[in-house]
Order: sequence, then structure tokens, then C-alpha cells
Amino acid sequence: MAVALVVAAGRGERLGSRRPKALVSLAGKPMVQWSVDALREIPGVERIVVALPADELDAVPAGAIATAGGKARSESVRNALAASGEGDPVIVHDAARPLAPAELFVTALAELERSGADAVIAATKVSDTIKEVEVDGHTVRRTLDRSNLWAVQTPQVFRRPALERALRDASAEMLATATDDAWLVEQFGGTVRLVDGGAQNIKVTSATDLRLAELLLTARTG
Repeated sequence: MAVALVVAAGRGERLGSRRPKALVSLAGKPMVQWSVDALREIPGVERIVVALPADELDAVPAGAIATAGGKARSESVRNALAASGEGDPVIVHDAARPLAPAELFVTALAELERSGADAVIAATKVSDTIKEVEVDGHTVRRTLDRSNLWAVQTPQVFRRPALERALRDASAEMLATATDDAWLVEQFGGTVRLVDGGAQNIKVTSATDLRLAELLLTARTG
């Protein structure tokens, strides 16, 4: 049986909210509730752990277990994994992606089983032209070939031993700077595959993102 870890410990300064981002109201309920509700639709998910700010543990959604998140994303994932008990595979999802439907989680889990990979991640093909710049942040160094570029999303699903090894053996610097759990697995030779997460699986970072997510969720739920 699978376990799910929802990363929801961010303070959301860029959103301009006084509350942690995951607890901001979105289409009638806290943002994190959308992810928990999607995960509860999946029969194979035995337990859901939400990593929240240490002073907001009482805000955990119904049907989930709360644990304190850390300063860095990887610390939050490690804390949530420790609180999850037994369970394999492991789903990791950002509460800031509230539009991920249950079907996407199911697709990722099925691809993990089918492929034998160490991890499967949701992503979407890059449609914009991407340019790499010099250290000054403004001078273009080169234009990348976008035909092989994907923008990484969550959910990400892992074989438990692969994720545990990455979180255990990664250096403190790697853990502090990692923005993508699959990247940690890659560093130790793990195989990572992609499934298409779709253009609507947006990450809510700004107030504009929040308004867009509200519109999309309202349209979805009628």
C-alpha cells in the first residue's frame, strides 16, 4: 500500500498572505485540502501525511496526519516520510499544486509499477524558448533546445528505498538546495521517468496564480 506526503510548510511570502500558503482559502476550502481530497480518492493510498509549519499542526485536513515541516523542502519530506509508517511506494506532492486530479496520481503510480523505475514524476513539455544567461543574470549565454526540455511538477512517486537512500545519503548542502526530490534520487543513480502532468497542474506562487487556480477549480467543480 502506498503512503502520500504533502509538502505544505511554506510561508508563502510571495503570495502576500498572512497565513501559510497551503492554508489560504481557495474555491471554498484551504488550498491543502484539495490535494488531500484527491489523494483520498485513490484506493491504494493507506496514509496521508501533511508537513505543515510547526505552529499550524492543528490545521491539518481531515483524513490526514500532521507533522512539522522544516526550513528546507527536503527536511519537510524527510519528516513526513518518518511519520508515514510503513508503505511503498511513496507519493510526494506539493500543496501548492491544488489542481492535480486523482487520475494523475493513479497514472504516475501505474507507470512506476509498469516501468520498474525508481521514480516517476509529473511534468509538462516546455513551450517557451529557454535561454541560459551568464552569472550577471542578464547576458544571454545560449539558447537551449526546448524539444527535450520538460518543466517538472508534482506528484512524484518513488520506490521507498530509493527515496530513503537519497534523503539519508545526500549532503547537507544538497538537501538545503534541492527543489525537486527526484533530483536527489538522480544523484545516486536512480532511474526517473516522466508522465504528462498537463498544463492545468499549475503551482500557486503569486496572487495571480491564486486567482487562476480559483477560476480553474470553480470551472471543474461547477
